[in-house]
Amino acid sequence: MGCAYETLSGHFFSRRSFQAFVHAVFLFADNLSEALEKLKLASTDSATDSVESCLDCLLKALANNSEYTSVKIQEMGVLPLLPSLLNPQSSCTPKVANIIAEVAKNEFMRSPCVEAGLIPPLIQLLNSTDQEVLLQTGRALGNICYDSQSSKEQFASTNIAEELVRLFQKQTEHEKKEMIFEVLAPLAENDAIKLQLVEAGLVECLLDVVAQTVDGEREEDIAQLKTASDLMVLLLLGDESMQKLFEGGKGSVFQRVLSWIPSHNHQLQLAGALAIANFARNDGNCIHMVDTGIVQKLLELLDRHVEEGNVTVQHAALSALRNLAIPVVNKSKMLSAGVADVVLKFLPSEMPPVQFKLLGTLRMLIDTQAEAADQLGTNGKLVERLVEWCEAKDHAGVMGESNRLLSALIRHSKSKEVVRTVIQGGGVKHLVTMATSEHMIMQNEALVALGLIAALDLVAAEKDFVGASLVSVLHKLLSDERSAPEIKYNSMILICAVMGSEPLHKEVQSLAFIDVVSKLRAHENKTVSHQASLTEQRLTAQS
Repeated sequence: MGCAYETLSGHFFSRRSFQAFVHAVFLFADNLSEALEKLKLASTDSATDSVESCLDCLLKALANNSEYTSVKIQEMGVLPLLPSLLNPQSSCTPKVANIIAEVAKNEFMRSPCVEAGLIPPLIQLLNSTDQEVLLQTGRALGNICYDSQSSKEQFASTNIAEELVRLFQKQTEHEKKEMIFEVLAPLAENDAIKLQLVEAGLVECLLDVVAQTVDGEREEDIAQLKTASDLMVLLLLGDESMQKLFEGGKGSVFQRVLSWIPSHNHQLQLAGALAIANFARNDGNCIHMVDTGIVQKLLELLDRHVEEGNVTVQHAALSALRNLAIPVVNKSKMLSAGVADVVLKFLPSEMPPVQFKLLGTLRMLIDTQAEAADQLGTNGKLVERLVEWCEAKDHAGVMGESNRLLSALIRHSKSKEVVRTVIQGGGVKHLVTMATSEHMIMQNEALVALGLIAALDLVAAEKDFVGASLVSVLHKLLSDERSAPEIKYNSMILICAVMGSEPLHKEVQSLAFIDVVSKLRAHENKTVSHQASLTEQRLTAQS
């Protein structure tokens, strides 16, 4: 057969021209550009050699050196030829789709594939009944959209969500379902496509897969269960898709996902807890969920994993509790439900992800809750562990959260007993270091806590303040023009608070604080300038 292939620019390639092009890639590698330019001049040819051998050569070349071959394919303008070769009736189509899949493994080729107009014909091929066409098409689509924002945005303007869900509903074979999953997963990272997939009925398909495989012991059942539940959680990462499935807490999908938490299956427990954490991304959802008893389900799940110790489940359940604890109205309810007591059972954990979420959950719970902050702040074992984690230099997140919780215990309790527990536990030096953090919010939290320590028990803290060079740190903060107004204000409050200590008073005098403070009287922030005047008066009176 002598049909010709038209490029987007209107040039024609005959089969033989196409075949010659492929051979040129290999036979004339040194003069490849020149050889291919000559091929472009050969617009027609009467030879009837099969195109398939050309495609085979390309596939061999891609297998041999994917990056080099892909560059040449792009340079020589071959990609725009491929849409016309993606003919559902052609025996060449699976190989063409395979070539696209191989080319798109290279990140730099994904945008060119989109620009060459490959997406529409590939989507059309999803209607094919040929299993090999479906397999290679799925690979091609999956690779094009893998980790590529531009191609995902292009997919969002097509009907691919509908086509894939329809195709998935028809499939019975595990391998074909897996292929569709491989296309769905990268696509579902785009928020617009998440919503399209939800509206196309993907969630119902996923719930069916979970129901069919939850008790399965075959490897393929376990794999499908994981893929389906992971994809379900991914769909909930989009705000619109999440809210659509929540349906005010009455949605059947939301109720089904809730039933995963008490499951005996770790994968479902994990997905259920992650789903709750994702539903708990706004105050309205959080308040509704706490009022309908979800906290108890999560606590029971955590209790089961104190001994079993599945770290991913622990991490997910703690994430959900942390999010649920954000609205102020939920805090006292969650404390009454015993959340803090269950969370503290994980204090011995040596796993940084669990430590990080544990700290975040406790910090959210005690925010504005004086009684709880007092109770936890006088827990010697907790404070001892926090001080230990404040030195976890290999895990910046854990170190930062430990410091913030230590500060929060003091700030929210305003209790002398808590201050004493922190001093005895060796926490003061860490709060002084925290005051030098690159994050202003952490600096401020540290300074407020240090101010309370000085106000509530300066005598007990004096030695630690001297040892941690607190006065020197405050001098630097006040001298640094980059320090925020809040930092300058709280630093001056703290200077005034430590003046009652003889050794600290001497340090203040030796560092000539009056010079620094007097300059701040002209600060543009009125609160800072007013505090500078008061601090200057105090320093002058006690000099």
